Amino acid sequence: MRILLAEDDPLLGDGIRAGLGLEGDTVDWVTDGVAADQALTTDEFDLLVLDLGLPRRDGMEVLRGLRKRGDMTPVLILTARDKVADRVAGLDAGADDYLSKPFDLDELLARVRALTRRHTGRAVPHLEHGDLRLDPATHQVSLAGQPVELAPREYALLRLLLEQRGKVLSRSRLVEALYGWDGELESNAIEVHVHHLRRKLGNELIRTVRGIGYGIDRPNKDPA
Repeated sequence: MRILLAEDDPLLGDGIRAGLGLEGDTVDWVTDGVAADQALTTDEFDLLVLDLGLPRRDGMEVLRGLRKRGDMTPVLILTARDKVADRVAGLDAGADDYLSKPFDLDELLARVRALTRRHTGRAVPHLEHGDLRLDPATHQVSLAGQPVELAPREYALLRLLLEQRGKVLSRSRLVEALYGWDGELESNAIEVHVHHLRRKLGNELIRTVRGIGYGIDRPNKDPA
């Protein structure tokens, strides 16, 4: 999952980016509201983690602009403004969740997982596809009850494709989701990750659509 973090505190921002990175997420980090606006209008993100007290442009202005453009990217607000009126204002402006500073990193990670789950329409925390099971909270992947060891970006790719079952994701979308702005990327990196996943999980799991990208088909009788 690709996340935009808008936070001007260097220590807090670094800690959040590291924590989300351990979850398998790709985090692009900006430190002011103008940069956040620019990133949101030029790139696609799965989640925005937004501090309200940003320099150059307040986080509430960033949030209102996002929703005014019709952008439905989920937004988790982080702020030291912990009055009820501030929380209500943020939620009414279009935020999906609100976390007051200081906070525990584990709670932040749990809220990010919950927002992702709701945004993708899942009622349960884990992802299942036939005999394949992925648990975002523990990073455990199993096939027919047997654990499967995946490299970090293999795991991130599998999670994204499972969350977007029934859709074909372009190679550029996958590159952005897995590498963001700072990742070092070999020209065939996505193809290599797909090859490894097929070798570990079966050739039929991931479908290639020539000239477009990759996807996992939704089972015919899938109730989700």
